[in-house]
Amino acid sequence: MSEFDTAMAVEAEDGSGARAVLGAGWVIGAAVNGGVLMALGAVALRRAVERAGGHGDPLVLSAYFLSAAQAGPVRLRTEVLRTGRSMSTGQVSLLQDVDGRPVERVRALATFGDVDAQSEPVWLAAEPPDLPGPDRCVAAGRESSPFAGPISLLDRLDIRLDPATVGWAGGRPSGRGEVRAWVRFADGREPDLTSLIFFLDALPPVTFDLGATGWAPTIELTGHVRGRPAPGWLLVAVSTRNVIGGLLEEDATVWDSRGRVVAQARQLAGVRMPSRPVTASAAGAAS
Repeated sequence: MSEFDTAMAVEAEDGSGARAVLGAGWVIGAAVNGGVLMALGAVALRRAVERAGGHGDPLVLSAYFLSAAQAGPVRLRTEVLRTGRSMSTGQVSLLQDVDGRPVERVRALATFGDVDAQSEPVWLAAEPPDLPGPDRCVAAGRESSPFAGPISLLDRLDIRLDPATVGWAGGRPSGRGEVRAWVRFADGREPDLTSLIFFLDALPPVTFDLGATGWAPTIELTGHVRGRPAPGWLLVAVSTRNVIGGLLEEDATVWDSRGRVVAQARQLAGVRMPSRPVTASAAGAAS
């Protein structure tokens, strides 16, 4: 069993609940990665929907992050809202005990269906960005930069960053608000529908390319699964166009090894910008 499958292991409880364990290997700093939480919630909710006679493929999931999840036990409370002929919808909450009381970490609403029936024909699709192959990109390991050390998540992944969007690792952010990378699991596990939900939130925050290398907590993320991924590398591109006050949006698109769009997302996240925001022109002049 792969590390990701172990992380997605859910044990059903009586009624509408389930239990799981959030592993310390999926942590960024002191908090468990949001993509892992969303994927785990989707697994628990899918099982509940299927037991109710509904559908099994996640199509859309919208998650609100209410507090930072820690490594350790977690309870998943599910509710099936509707089972239709082509789609089924439910909600799931992830809770952890803190000082003897349950604290909700994430609440998500998700719709399931038949992803293969929704994958053809392709009328219009974004073309994958043109970047060097994985062997000519920059590996993102825990030793790659000073702020990568506490990110145990990087040990679970093989991330190869586009050299054109990795200047921030050397203290030279472009200010364009773009990060692109090839991504796969370090243990060789191939991508599937559940892991696509995780990969939508697996890259370094796009705020790094703006000179803001601190934590960028997700407030809400809506992810769409657009197709069943082919084996091999995934290509993920994230970007932002609006950083206003202490908030920004981050858009993500995932292509599989065939160059097909298989997932996309938008999240609203918090950010603490430097006192003098980086601009693309200023970064170019400094280099």
